Amino acid sequence: MKFNKIYIELTNICGLQCTFCPSKNNKPSTIPLKSFDTILKQVKQYTNIITFHIFGDPLTLSNLKEYLDIAQKNNLKVEITTTGYFLKNFPLELFLHPTIRQINFSLNSYNKNEMKVTLLEYLEPMFNLCKLKLEQKIHSFINFRLWNLDEDKSEDNFNQMVIHFLETHFNINLGNIDYQKSIRLENQILLDFDTYFEWPSLNSDHISDGFCYGLSSHIGILSNGTVVPCCLDGYGVINLGNIYENSLTSILQSKKSQNIIENFKNHIACEELCQKCTFKTRF
Repeated sequence: MKFNKIYIELTNICGLQCTFCPSKNNKPSTIPLKSFDTILKQVKQYTNIITFHIFGDPLTLSNLKEYLDIAQKNNLKVEITTTGYFLKNFPLELFLHPTIRQINFSLNSYNKNEMKVTLLEYLEPMFNLCKLKLEQKIHSFINFRLWNLDEDKSEDNFNQMVIHFLETHFNINLGNIDYQKSIRLENQILLDFDTYFEWPSLNSDHISDGFCYGLSSHIGILSNGTVVPCCLDGYGVINLGNIYENSLTSILQSKKSQNIIENFKNHIACEELCQKCTFKTRF
């Protein structure tokens, strides 16, 4: 069994309170460095890429470099998803770390918080990182994400402001944008669009079967050690086991994990949270 990536929630602390994210209800927790190293010794048997994300923002950790160094020691590539708000707290050279393959900036975080900075002030550290990456010819991707599209075009004004600043900084004219496609701003620097998604909840009225890539392309490990089949299960509702108590191999080979895998092959969502999840309709 090999995964495209494994999501590891270094911390569930975000530092912001986006209106579309339910993470504020979680009890704060962070994976200790020693535990992280132990986890990676198991994880590297199953993937070459780890993603620092489920709930929480890895940039709230002042010792982020130590986590990156441990990942590099274990020959794993890292993807970082962040609001970008705390980028200013670090030397930008840190994000040229050789183990980082991709950084995703979730820009709609600005519009869903009461920020004490202007939009340009929020974006400038990201622009400076792009400039540094290009100057040093670093082979890694930077994605500016606007995952806020809906039928009502409710975020259109905000998106147009972001696009204006991107055009100005990268000295390009984006013209009539096709929101169905990613746009190249510079070498390995992209503007990426997607629609809003609803975090799955047991309180949802939605019920359906279907296919999901959970436990086939990826799994998640929460900051408390809980292993989950999907990166959207931030509360550990589908608890497959705890990596502090059982080996990852035994967790993945468990009857519960195998049952989920086999049912998804037949487009059956056997877990209640999966039945109530609308994200699987995208597949």
